[in-house]
Amino acid sequence: MIGKIRIFLALGLVVAGSLVLVPLQILSMKTGWWPETVILKIWHRLILRALGMRVHVKGALSDKRPLLVAANHISWTDIMVLGSFADVKFIARADMEGWPLIGMLSKLQRTVFIERERKRSSGDQASEIASRMAKGDAMVLFAEGSTGDGNAVLPFKSTLFGAASMAISEGAAEQVFIQPVAIAYTRLHGVPLGRRHRPISAWIGDEDLMPHLKVLMAEGALDVEVHFGEPIAFAKGSNRKETARLMEGQVREMMRTALADPRPSR
Repeated sequence: MIGKIRIFLALGLVVAGSLVLVPLQILSMKTGWWPETVILKIWHRLILRALGMRVHVKGALSDKRPLLVAANHISWTDIMVLGSFADVKFIARADMEGWPLIGMLSKLQRTVFIERERKRSSGDQASEIASRMAKGDAMVLFAEGSTGDGNAVLPFKSTLFGAASMAISEGAAEQVFIQPVAIAYTRLHGVPLGRRHRPISAWIGDEDLMPHLKVLMAEGALDVEVHFGEPIAFAKGSNRKETARLMEGQVREMMRTALADPRPSR
């Protein structure tokens, strides 16, 4: 019964907030009267509040540009977590474009949708990402290419770093900074999550969105940590595979630290 009440209140909060924030975001995109991320941050925080999530941040987004953020990926909520406090734009898989609410939110923050299975379109997509970075957008790349269960980091795919190479080869930038970021869901109702229960936060593979959304709304009170590492410079001659391994190693170590010593909820 309590879970159903939480779901009802959460949906009501998101719907009511969206009715106000969507027109404001469209106005922002058309007029440029204020930065687009201003409304998006409020919207992301609203969704996190509805889900009962609390975000704890260690470090900060780099002010170096062009910037590609290489993060691990656990759930669709990772976007709300990062977007609630950082001025970033996202690179997401193509099917998200058609999702209810999430797809609309993604479009309103100018997400770049990529079709990883279609090699013909990968060049155009990498070129768009490179162009966005060159214009100053900090682009978030979920470098595993899939979602994990929250217990470990999957291997980073070096092909996904092609946008950094393209930005340099096209002359848009002499170098691109790549910053590792670890996302870890650490506590539920203030109690540290163990290996068995961390998948509560995870949205894996082809799992339907609505059942997972209902679980999160019914549970509530998840704590998530975001750890920022030091950015490295990716320049002409840099090796994508070595860079992917380096980023993967740093994200894995930051995630291990977050899970071993989770911050208490406040």
